[in-house]
Amino acid sequence: MRIAVLGTGKMGSWFARTVSADNETAVYDTNPAKWHNLEGVGVLTELEHIGQFNPELLINAVSLQHTTTGFEQVAQYLSPDCILCDITSIKAGMEEYYRTSPFRFVSLHPMFGPTFADMAYLSEEAVIIMNESDREGAQFFTRLFEALGVRIFWSDFAKHDEMMAYSLTLPFVSSMAFAACVNGKAVPGTTFARHRSVARGLLSEDDQLLAEILFNCYSVAQVEQITARLEHLKHIIKGRDYEELEKFLNRLRDNLP
Repeated sequence: MRIAVLGTGKMGSWFARTVSADNETAVYDTNPAKWHNLEGVGVLTELEHIGQFNPELLINAVSLQHTTTGFEQVAQYLSPDCILCDITSIKAGMEEYYRTSPFRFVSLHPMFGPTFADMAYLSEEAVIIMNESDREGAQFFTRLFEALGVRIFWSDFAKHDEMMAYSLTLPFVSSMAFAACVNGKAVPGTTFARHRSVARGLLSEDDQLLAEILFNCYSVAQVEQITARLEHLKHIIKGRDYEELEKFLNRLRDNLP
């Protein structure tokens, strides 16, 4: 299959390298400096070159705010049979875009990334494929991820972002709250050091990606849940209520089977 990849950031580069093993692959990025580490992958220096390459699948790996714009800019150069693919972490707006697009599509959310995942060993990682995706496109990525040992989950567009507020916003905000309280005078114990490592990894992510996750319309509910639990814990601590603390800790243990 001929596959073009828009955007050669962390995930775009990973997709380009991964699919190039068995497919003719080329990339396009507005920043030429990002092309140098993609051996065995063709480089398209102009948008119109995508038309000459004539991809059967176009993987759009730019940031969420530019995803639909990227599709729109390249659409005139694509064959009507080309399948579009987005890999956005939040699907707000994507279903509406595909509904008016003449192209078939497959919408993915890889639940892994270069910051924390071992990209050479993904058997403990997961990917979500939207149920509304084109059958041929979904089958291609199902085979690809099964070969990598990635666990595959399915979701409707309507349910995806609500689920991501729980899976992503909750841990992101918790790590950010920790980082907001850190100062250079702290003497790190083991737990502190582990939390700091996680927070550093999170904050090494692209700001735009973090914004996409946090600005999910379902995020506020998760933040409110965190603040409510913290207020309860603060009440327990201020009152030095051992009995209520025991109940609180047991509820936490029940949440973590």
